[in-house]
Amino acid sequence: MKLTRTIDEECCPQLLAEPLDERDAERLAAALRVLADPARLRLLSILGAHPDGEACVCDLTAPIGLSQPTVSHHLKILGDAGLVGREKRGRWVYFWVLPEPLELLRGALAAPVGSRRTRRMIDFPY
Repeated sequence: MKLTRTIDEECCPQLLAEPLDERDAERLAAALRVLADPARLRLLSILGAHPDGEACVCDLTAPIGLSQPTVSHHLKILGDAGLVGREKRGRWVYFWVLPEPLELLRGALAAPVGSRRTRRMIDFPY
């Protein structure tokens, strides 16, 4: 499955509002797979917390501890999914987090307002 624009307005139906049909479940699972990698989560967090709101690939390799081609690969996946923006400036490419797709995912995972799920705390065993 190609990940281009995985996370868009159609990808993320609210998971807990009603049962998902097969197509919606596949689209949401594809969107979540993009984030289900520790390196990509770390890249998003570094970009989001960066003082300038953006960073060059050259600034991301040391904090992640991965080679430049590997970091670029992860950034391409995040970009194809619509989670990060990019701009080439001379020899370097700069990346930043696009907040709208993250909000779509947050909304997909949120319990409907007023449901029992929003009133109960869950203790995860890990």
